[in-house]
Amino acid sequence: MVKTDIFEPLRAKGYQVEFHSHARAILLTDFTKPMRELIEVLNNVTIPIEEIVASGGGEAKGTQRLRRALFDKGWKKGRFKIVKWINDVERESVTHEIDHVRTMPDGTVLVLEIEWNNKDPFFDRDLENFKRLHAEGAISAGILVTRGISLQANLRTLVRRFAEQGSVNSFADLKPYGVEPTVRQRGAVEKRTTRSKQPLSFRDAWTEHFVSDKFGTATTHWAKLEDRIGRGVGNPCPLLAIGLPDSIVTFHETKEALAEIAEVEEGDEGD
Repeated sequence: MVKTDIFEPLRAKGYQVEFHSHARAILLTDFTKPMRELIEVLNNVTIPIEEIVASGGGEAKGTQRLRRALFDKGWKKGRFKIVKWINDVERESVTHEIDHVRTMPDGTVLVLEIEWNNKDPFFDRDLENFKRLHAEGAISAGILVTRGISLQANLRTLVRRFAEQGSVNSFADLKPYGVEPTVRQRGAVEKRTTRSKQPLSFRDAWTEHFVSDKFGTATTHWAKLEDRIGRGVGNPCPLLAIGLPDSIVTFHETKEALAEIAEVEEGDEGD
């Protein structure tokens, strides 16, 4: 009998879903409930383009909502402390803090990290943490969520579409969206618009600089994660890698909807 792929709804939306080091057998057999929780949360993720632009390349509010949705389902922040003793003398103490830890009734544990837009060496940190915790018997598997292939490849198109639809023709036009470029960023854009050979329009210049400056190839995205996995970083810890697709980015959000999202964010910050 052919088993149903419970991740098919995510794959249909463009998500990358890859299992490594026997993670498929472990997660789909012993952790069916947490996997369904994760799928439900990811299936509902959306990030308005305005949030990506306003984040300035940092973690968009959409990924913050993803974190809260996981937290609400029991994927809490966790701290692991590994201490080694020799003849009653503490020789080594290492602490690992993980953003999302899902503990099962029998004591088995899953860990999950979201790398929306960090410097790519953070993948090394996460994978090595997973490896160490797995080797010590503290976790059964690790999960990493990052920007997928389509999202990384199409960010320039998405941001340019935002600029076009918002009639962005100057830095002043960006201010209502919470965008306040630094002196360096302004200079980089102006250099592109005033150069003698093939000067760019403000929209194209700002889009080009924003995406390359904030979401460049040296940040955390699928290709950088695949590179680490291919080199064996984190082996042999079972790993589920998930890439967020461009389909989660939304346009044409009403001002009322964006205001409602902002109100929810402010309310959550006070909790």
